[in-house]
Amino acid sequence: MIMRTCVVIPAYNESKAIAGLIAEITKLGLEIIIVDDGSSDNTVQIAQASKAKVIRNDTNMGKGASLIKGYNFAIAQGFDAVISMDGDGQHSCNDIMSFIHKAENSQAALIIGNRMSSTKKMPLLRVLTNRFMSRLISLITKQFIPDTQCGFRLIKKELLEKIVLSTSKYEIESEVLIKAARLGFKIESIPVRTIYSGQKSQINPFIDTLRFLRFIIKESIRPIKHA
Repeated sequence: MIMRTCVVIPAYNESKAIAGLIAEITKLGLEIIIVDDGSSDNTVQIAQASKAKVIRNDTNMGKGASLIKGYNFAIAQGFDAVISMDGDGQHSCNDIMSFIHKAENSQAALIIGNRMSSTKKMPLLRVLTNRFMSRLISLITKQFIPDTQCGFRLIKKELLEKIVLSTSKYEIESEVLIKAARLGFKIESIPVRTIYSGQKSQINPFIDTLRFLRFIIKESIRPIKHA
């Protein structure tokens, strides 16, 4: 089955990387939706000049809120699947077609990238945090997910039409997985590369992990809502 697929990129002050990222995705023939999260630099102007579709948050609302807005827009536009990736250049566009090929030949509604097979360049604290969270969420979802915190993923329309998302920050990655599993959807993974070039992560490993854990506990006992 050939799926009409777009790429949704939440972006906050990503003027250094966004033009190159858009150019690489455009070469693949895919439509791009940039959700600008109240950037104070010229991210919006660069994205518009690159002919990407740009949706704007008037203020900084968080990655989760931006992704939800992008997902809703994509479904309203009739896309069969949405690939989400970060706007800082850490995700390789060379992996995009692997997501699409996997999705077209799989019953899984969610394909998530797995960075954990090669972690030499990943900061040690992030490796430990990712492994801990991945084991915990795999236990909750009853599906093996080796890298639950990877934001590079493909979500099919049938899942996006049923899932009700509510988190505005980085918990969005975990929320999608837990709710997808509770709705009965299959989750699969593919290996992806991660490009580290000195970017500083906006995630605080200690504070954000505590917030993730609080969210996961609440979400695991809350009745599931259908869209």
